[in-house]
Amino acid sequence: MGLTLSFQFFDLPLQHPFTISRYTVNIQKTVVVCISDGAISGYGEATVNPYYQSTTERLTASLLEVKPIVESALDVHPNELWQQLSTMIPDDYFALCAVDIAYWDYYSRKQSKTLRSFWSKDDDATPVTSYTIGIDSLEMMQQKMIEKPWPMYKIKLGTAEDIFIVESLRKITDAIFRIDANCAWTAQQTINNAKILKELNVEFIEQPLKAEDIEGMKQVRKQSVLPVIADESCQREADVAACSEIFHGINIKLMKCGGITPALRMISKAKEQGLLIMAGCMTESTVGISGLCQIAPLLTYLDADGALLLKDDIARGVDFNFGQIVYSKDFGTGVKMLKK
Repeated sequence: MGLTLSFQFFDLPLQHPFTISRYTVNIQKTVVVCISDGAISGYGEATVNPYYQSTTERLTASLLEVKPIVESALDVHPNELWQQLSTMIPDDYFALCAVDIAYWDYYSRKQSKTLRSFWSKDDDATPVTSYTIGIDSLEMMQQKMIEKPWPMYKIKLGTAEDIFIVESLRKITDAIFRIDANCAWTAQQTINNAKILKELNVEFIEQPLKAEDIEGMKQVRKQSVLPVIADESCQREADVAACSEIFHGINIKLMKCGGITPALRMISKAKEQGLLIMAGCMTESTVGISGLCQIAPLLTYLDADGALLLKDDIARGVDFNFGQIVYSKDFGTGVKMLKK
């Protein structure tokens, strides 16, 4: 029997409004792709994100375009399929990601293997995931930490009171902090803030400057007392080499790079450059998070809390115990859909 590719959009309500320096989200729309032979099914996900030109219309068009190729791909290796699909929808990395993860999931389930076993041992150590605290009133940011005790928090900043916020949050927890400024700071602000933040047990700063501010990042790279990790500056495989000169590490987002297949190549290149390697997520369901966590054994840092921010999830799979990944015992990514 041949393969079928189907997809469905879902609305994911969040526990709290999620704000970064660019926008606020209350309900996250997402698409789940299913690749099935009738007996075995694999699942992948991509979120709707207008900032990255990922819309329901564009995702629908891209998925319909690649559907005939995927449905004739029985026994094709995922690397080979990704190459074919990337020539058909070369600029829709979100759709590529959803199909790539779904096919990897199907491919590994068919071989009765966990997906991560293709590049690591099932019991290899994995980094602890951070839990994200979006921009909010100080009282609400503190309340979120009280509601969710966690060993490591990523704090979204980009306000006029950033240092005061971190100082205030530090008073209620001794957890490790990571700072994500989402392009909101200047070079000098970053250098100055890093000195204070280091004393507040901050581990690193993620994407402090706008992606196009290359000269500013060169200055930060030389003078910051904390590591700086690229996010918006490192979206694709081709960005890794350039980032190695102006950052200490990179944050790989599967949806931005096109899935697990290119992410593995980015990890390999980053290791060659001696970079710290992080992988992050969008506000997504357990479908996407379970795919992301398959590469966790290869990483220095992990930010895989997207599904933890939801009020209502649509799948089971990977879970977390105080930040530590708890993998499903099932093959593939371990995803089981709860909602159809």
